[in-house]
Amino acid sequence: MPVKSVYLVITGRVQGVGFRYFSEHKAAEFNISGWVKNTPDGKVEIEATGEPENLDVFIDWMKTGPTRAIVKTFAVSEITPTRTFTNFTIR
Repeated sequence: MPVKSVYLVITGRVQGVGFRYFSEHKAAEFNISGWVKNTPDGKVEIEATGEPENLDVFIDWMKTGPTRAIVKTFAVSEITPTRTFTNFTIR
């Protein structure tokens, strides 16, 4: 089955609420590889690769995030992967 890759930028109350760990857990659950990181300006960025169906479910989870998160804006772009990831890491 083909895979696709996306780049997500999430704003709101997304730092200090466990968002990176939440995304790492969901990535493992849906067999997603890539990375997540906090940015200095308070956003969360994610690059994720997986089977389209799994990736769609993962994206839906990222739209709400963990319990204490408040997602204000959510941007998703399909990208051409620059490298192959074997797991999902917190940067």
